[in-house]
Amino acid sequence: FCTLQKRKLQLSPEQCSNFYADQYGKVFFPNLTAYMSSGPLVAMVLARHCAVSYWKDLLGPSNSIKAQRTHPHSLRALYGTDELRNALHGSLSVSTAEREIRFMFPEAILEPIPAGQRARDYLNLYIKPTLLAGLTALCKEKPADPMVRTVVSVLCHTP
Repeated sequence: FCTLQKRKLQLSPEQCSNFYADQYGKVFFPNLTAYMSSGPLVAMVLARHCAVSYWKDLLGPSNSIKAQRTHPHSLRALYGTDELRNALHGSLSVSTAEREIRFMFPEAILEPIPAGQRARDYLNLYIKPTLLAGLTALCKEKPADPMVRTVVSVLCHTP
């Protein structure tokens, strides 16, 4: 994972109610909002390919007691204490993650990671010209250091 944003904050009970609005009406909702507003937390935006599903796998079951039995090496098994105090939060889906990122980081600009032809177009437009100019300059310079010279030679003569 790559950490794109990180912020330490303390949510009010009202903010917790808004964040966990999908849990409203459930028996544990008052305890959840009270607990989540009882002290500071660290919110992060993590990025990688299929980030939501990988993060959910690392977290394990939301109930830490169950996680200790069924997924003993998961983060919630290691750091959580029960179903309410499960140590870490993870978005359930990409759309939920987008909503939660906007909630915790209102200034964040969410852009999809390009794939397929869009990725190739981006690389050709922005990365390739810069890389080509840098490698061309290195090839012309012919560095004195034998290790650097070898690397430059390989880079300059690899199609």
